[in-house]
Amino acid sequence: MKRLRIFACLAALLTAAPAVAKSPFAGHYRFKDGPDVVAELILKEDGRFEYGLAAGALDEQSAGRWVEADGKVTLHTEPKPKPPVFSAGAQAKTAEAPFKLLVTWPDGRGIAGVDFKLGFDSGEPLMDYTQDYGWTQPADDKRVPRWIELTEPIHRVSSPRFRIDVTKGNAVTYVLTPNDLGVVDFDGAVIERVEKPAADDADILLHRREGVMKFMKLDRADRPRR
Repeated sequence: MKRLRIFACLAALLTAAPAVAKSPFAGHYRFKDGPDVVAELILKEDGRFEYGLAAGALDEQSAGRWVEADGKVTLHTEPKPKPPVFSAGAQAKTAEAPFKLLVTWPDGRGIAGVDFKLGFDSGEPLMDYTQDYGWTQPADDKRVPRWIELTEPIHRVSSPRFRIDVTKGNAVTYVLTPNDLGVVDFDGAVIERVEKPAADDADILLHRREGVMKFMKLDRADRPRR
C-alpha cells in the first residue's frame, strides 16, 4: 500500500508539473525563394536539425544540433564534414600536344566542368574548363605551362596553385577526392526570426557564408494565399 501511495504521489507531481516551453524556432521550414531551388530545414524539438537543398546540379545536405540563445539560433553540423580536396596525380610525357590536363575522381573517372587557370612562362594565363576526357593545349600555343589553379564550380571547391614542371611530364593528372562533398558545414550559422511576417513573407532568415536564405514555416507555406 505504501508503494502504491508513492507511485500515486509521483504521478500527481508529474501531472501538475509545468510543460517545457516549446521554442518558437522549432518546426519544419521550406525555402521561400524559388522556383528553381528546393530546400527544407527541420528544427526538431530535441535540439537536432536536418537540412537539404536541390538547385540544378547542386545538392546540399547537413545535420547536427541547434542552440537557441538571445533570441537567435546557431547551427552546428555534426559530425564536422571533411572538405573535398584537389591533389596532384600522375605525370607522364606525351608527343600528342604541348600539354595535356586530366582531372579525375579517385577511381580514375574523368570529371567534366572543372574550371582552371593555367599560367605560362610568358603571356597571360589561359582560362578554360575540362571535359571528362581532359583538356589539350592547342598545338599552335608553344608556351610552357608553369602553374595551374583548379575550381569545381558547383560546390565552390578550389585548389591551391600547383606548380608544373614539364620536364617531368607534359601530361598531368589532378585528383579531386570528394570526402564529404555536398555536406554543408553550418559552423555557427545564425538563424533569426522575422517578427510578424506577412502572409507570404519568410518566418526565419538563415545567415550563412554564401548569403541569406529565407524560409517559411511549412504549415504557413501550405496555406492558400489570398
